[in-house]
Amino acid sequence: MIKIIFLGTSSMVPTKDRNHTSILLKFKEENILVDCGEGTQRQLRIANEKPTRITKILITHWHGDHVLGIPGLLQTLAASNYQKNLLIFGPEGTKRFFDNLIKTFIFNNNLNYEIREIINDGVFYENDDFGIEAYKLEHKIPCLGYRFVEKDKRKINVASIKKYRIPEGPLIGKLQRGESIVYNGKKISSDDVSYIQKGKTVGFITDTNVCENCLNVANSADILISEATFKEDLKEKALEYSHLTVKDAAYIATRANVKKLVLTHFSQRYKGIGELEEEAKKYFKNSVCAYDFMKLTL
Repeated sequence: MIKIIFLGTSSMVPTKDRNHTSILLKFKEENILVDCGEGTQRQLRIANEKPTRITKILITHWHGDHVLGIPGLLQTLAASNYQKNLLIFGPEGTKRFFDNLIKTFIFNNNLNYEIREIINDGVFYENDDFGIEAYKLEHKIPCLGYRFVEKDKRKINVASIKKYRIPEGPLIGKLQRGESIVYNGKKISSDDVSYIQKGKTVGFITDTNVCENCLNVANSADILISEATFKEDLKEKALEYSHLTVKDAAYIATRANVKKLVLTHFSQRYKGIGELEEEAKKYFKNSVCAYDFMKLTL
């Protein structure tokens, strides 16, 4: 099960109701933070999520509203006997920017962390359960869109197991691995008693013009989380600052065959999200606007 918590849904300037950008994706033992805007660690506390559970940080780009929460978060981890090896991923230049950020503050930095710059599009992290992809977007500075892809899993059909009266144990393990077995003189293939459960996909698009790689991030995603800084009537401003409008995000979702579109990263000019959501549904019916502490489950 994938859980997503929106910790901040504002763009450059936070509001009384919306914090700077950050999203937490939880999957099994993984707690992956996508961006870490100012105040993120406090948002984690309010959401009853322990900062020490974070395993990875994915930085989309180095504008302040996406990274100003990193020093405070690291200081808290250092003071909390954080034992994990924290993996921090980001676009080209991340090592230099990160070093400069850390040197600005004085604290006992005893953390184990590793900075990895992502140079090429595609898969940059993978294990037995999931992979994470990154794609270069079109912003004023190097910026990445991310794509979390859960791997397909073979699941046992309990009714079929009962039909063949296969006992619990190593035989079922073989079937689950896709192997065939012989039981009671009968050959039973994995396909006879199991099925493939397709993994879920979540795409993250922030701070960009519409570009081909937006479609690569969004491709057939179960959920696409996309910035929508402005409504369509401010299209020229969106182009000037390399941001998406609500209509742009809906266009990407439609082209990429996305199942659900979740909008975030709203300009401070919008006091509420009702007008943004209303506009979004005109262009892509299964759209919602995120708000701070909103939770989604896949």
